[in-house]
Amino acid sequence: MRIMTIRAVLWDIDDTIFDYGRADHLGMERHLRTEGLAGGFTSVAQALARWKELTAIHWARLSAGEVDFPGQRRDRVRAFTGTALSDPEADDWFARYLVHFRTAWSLFPDVVPALDALGGYRHAVLSNSTLEVQRPRLAALGVADRFETVVCAVELGSSKPDPEAFHAACRSLGLPPEQVAYVGDEPDIDARGAGEAGLLGIWLDRPGRGGRPELTRITGLDQLPALLRGDTRFGAPDTFG
Repeated sequence: MRIMTIRAVLWDIDDTIFDYGRADHLGMERHLRTEGLAGGFTSVAQALARWKELTAIHWARLSAGEVDFPGQRRDRVRAFTGTALSDPEADDWFARYLVHFRTAWSLFPDVVPALDALGGYRHAVLSNSTLEVQRPRLAALGVADRFETVVCAVELGSSKPDPEAFHAACRSLGLPPEQVAYVGDEPDIDARGAGEAGLLGIWLDRPGRGGRPELTRITGLDQLPALLRGDTRFGAPDTFG
């Protein structure tokens, strides 16, 4: 079996290093309490569930190239409020939500310790978002200087799990895919996609969902240094060197 030497780690951002789910939930909850519930919702919990559903739908449309970044935001707001808002009205609604969202930003607590423990590796980011969003986010979270480069789908023109997205990020590091690991919270978009592109795909399964034995899986970033160094407790040891 061919032994890979991993020299760099590519990172997803949202729900991998940045606790997006918590920030989105708290931000929208605060926003709704300020704005009032949109028509048709009977509780904040119901509204939050719908917002999460719409976010997934419209991010998928963005990744597929069906809509641009501002457009997916506006479409989310219109679908959520059930109102035919103009572009400026939808932008204003979303901007008010962003105020609350940003106050809830935080890293997962295992991120900085993991980056410290992986000091011998190079680090970069590949996100299915836009540089306009992710560069300021990394700076606000205090980790922008940890990454050599940030590659985002909107500017790149291809998104995970398209192999070209992973290959473009590898090219930005000047490394072949087999020398790069990718860490992300989505089993298919991140881990499977990275593996099919020739990288070492690692599924960060924080909730402990399991059920994907074909994937290399960790449940916390504290397990990542040992995995990359070939610790047999974390599976697929023969592929690490």
